[in-house]
Amino acid sequence: MKRLLTLTAVLLAATLGVRAQDDVLKAAAEAAAAYAEAPKAEEAVQKPSYWKRNATFDLGFSHTGLWAWASGGYNTASLRLGFDGNLNYTRDLVTWTNRLQLTYGFLWSADKENLLQKSADLMQFESRFGYKTSTESDWKYTVDLTFKSQFSDSYDSYKQDATSKLWSGTLKSGLFSPAYLTFGLGISWDPSPWFDLNISPVTGGFIFCSIPELRKKYGMQLRDPSLDPAVGANYYGSLFQLGAQIKAGVKTSINDVVTFETQLTLFTDYLNHPFVWNRVNWDNKFAFLVGKYIKLSLDTWLIYDPVVLIAGKDGQDPRQRVQFKEFFSFAFTYTFGKK
Repeated sequence: MKRLLTLTAVLLAATLGVRAQDDVLKAAAEAAAAYAEAPKAEEAVQKPSYWKRNATFDLGFSHTGLWAWASGGYNTASLRLGFDGNLNYTRDLVTWTNRLQLTYGFLWSADKENLLQKSADLMQFESRFGYKTSTESDWKYTVDLTFKSQFSDSYDSYKQDATSKLWSGTLKSGLFSPAYLTFGLGISWDPSPWFDLNISPVTGGFIFCSIPELRKKYGMQLRDPSLDPAVGANYYGSLFQLGAQIKAGVKTSINDVVTFETQLTLFTDYLNHPFVWNRVNWDNKFAFLVGKYIKLSLDTWLIYDPVVLIAGKDGQDPRQRVQFKEFFSFAFTYTFGKK
């Protein structure tokens, strides 16, 4: 009897085990089917970035101190701040490049203790919209806009008042005096990332001058006093030019330490001596990174503009002259974004 009961129990346990195993397998199969039929979660797709931006800040300082120095000289101190920002857009056949350059610097010298003399001053914005002629082409139809001016007044031939000890000089320039605004339609050639050539056969340009006594210096015409007797013998505050412009630029990195940039701009005025390069601007920038945040740089500017009259050293004989400026600096620099 005991054997019968034991055999019955074993058979019952085996039957229940098989059924339980079948239930587990069935549940697993149902779960797998449900997972297969469930909607798949969409993979996160990274959106393309059409904008590229970067900005570089420079801060340069120099100081000269003399104590009982036999050969003479003056204690001096100078400070220069600079900003160079780029914001560029590229999508399919469309490109849009923007660049803002701001520079300001001043100099203090012991021979003019209560006077800060300006050593650097630049406000320049460049924007170019381009549309490629085809996907494989290096040519683009372009619309080019450039604005250039400075922040504050500049003087030369300083003289000191014997009573007040204040300095005064001859005014040379000021805020929006002059200011240059050009707008051109043309085509550009960009065969490589480091070179570009833009030709604008239709370029309109304005020279603005907000300071009346400087307007004659920048070729502006005399007003007719009969039209506005209250104004008197004053000059118009702007000069319009219509012509063609060629702008060529090279921007390259010799390595991670040395960089070089140059830009040549030529403009001819159809309204005054056409097909002669009336205005020439040639800018060069050479930089050498001494450390991660220390930069040694040399900048040069060459300008020839026949409408600008520049006086000689004695303040006399104002005429057209070639302008040249160079600036050598050792500065702290920091860049945001990709170089």
